[in-house]
Amino acid sequence: MSVDVGILVIRVLFGVAIAAHGAQKVFGWFGGYGLKGTGGFFEGLGFRPGVPFAAAAGLSELGGGALLTLGLFTPFGAAAVLAAMSVHLKNGFFAMVNGIELPFLYATSAIGVAFTGGGTFSLDAFFGLTFLSEPHLVEGILVLAAIGATVTLALRRQVQRQASAA
Repeated sequence: MSVDVGILVIRVLFGVAIAAHGAQKVFGWFGGYGLKGTGGFFEGLGFRPGVPFAAAAGLSELGGGALLTLGLFTPFGAAAVLAAMSVHLKNGFFAMVNGIELPFLYATSAIGVAFTGGGTFSLDAFFGLTFLSEPHLVEGILVLAAIGATVTLALRRQVQRQASAA
C-alpha cells in the first residue's frame, strides 16, 4: 500500500505541476504568456511558425499532466510530457544556462510513472485498464514519444539552416 500512496503523491503533484506549466503556454494562466507570447519564444528557438509549436508543447504538457494526475491512460500521459521536454537540448545540461536539467527531471519522472503505472489509486485501476502497464506497450509508447520529439527537433534544425542560408 505504501508504494501505491507514493505513486499517487508523485503522480498527482507532478501531474498538476506539468498541467499548470502547459496552461501557462496555452491560456496564459499562472503568469504565462499564452500561445502568442510562447509562440514568439518558440520562433526565437527556431520553431517556425511558433504558435503551432507552442500549442503542441502546451497541449502535451496540459493534457499529459491531467492524465497523470488522474492516473488515466498513464503511459500516454507520461509520453505526452516526455515528448514536450526536448526544447532545451542545445543549451547543455544545467538550468543556469537554460539547459535540460529541469526538463530532464520532468522526463525522468514521466518515464518512472509510465513504468510503475498509475497504481491502485488511479482511474486506470478503477476501470481495469491493467494492460496499460504491460512493459512492451509502455516501451513502445515511450519510443514513439522519443521519435516525435526527435522529428520536432529535426524540423527546428532544418528551419535554422534555411534561415542561415538566406
